[in-house]
Amino acid sequence: MLRIPYSFADEGLRERALTHRSVGAHNNERLEFFGDALVNAIVAELLCDAFPKAAEGELTRLRARLVSEPGLAAIARDLALGDALHLGPGELKSGGFRRDSILADAFEALVAAVYLDGGWAACRNFIRDLVTPRLASAAAMDDKDAKTRLQEWLQAHGEPLPTYELVATSGADHARTFDVECRIDSRNLRTEGHGSSRRAAEQSAALAMLTSLQHCDGQSKANACD
Repeated sequence: MLRIPYSFADEGLRERALTHRSVGAHNNERLEFFGDALVNAIVAELLCDAFPKAAEGELTRLRARLVSEPGLAAIARDLALGDALHLGPGELKSGGFRRDSILADAFEALVAAVYLDGGWAACRNFIRDLVTPRLASAAAMDDKDAKTRLQEWLQAHGEPLPTYELVATSGADHARTFDVECRIDSRNLRTEGHGSSRRAAEQSAALAMLTSLQHCDGQSKANACD
């Protein structure tokens, strides 16, 4: 049963937000585009209020974690959006109502629909009510660097540790950019990271790999990442 903590005056906005492009031209893509900007802005405000002493880099990492595709899809699942999505026959058959990308997009579209229906304050409260309970777990993840968290995740799942390789450097000596690849050969997975130092690039690549693994781990229950 749909669990949206907002009552729409215009039910048509809600229905459009939950209509995937596979249904036809009257879909949620434009709402999703608008909602993406709203989510990023309001989550940034929420983080600045919740962590007044946090540096810009920490706030950026927290926001990226909260508004990531898996993060927004998790909120969508809590709202049971998958059960209310309007999908075309192909997406229905392939289980699109379980897919992170479709769920995350639907949530962003729903945010835009709330804004258009109720205004800024309603939209702000809608996002804050849903994201605030997730702040503590997001912040706890940030206490350890990405390479450490990736190593712990792999060890907990009985998998070999990753390898890191510097694949490119660019820029002037005073403004170098390092590109590093993180590989897990047992899963045939590769991610890239970029940074102003090799260590920063490795951390970026490790975070991308961890996000990918967590996404695949969740999807593997639906046999999507083997």
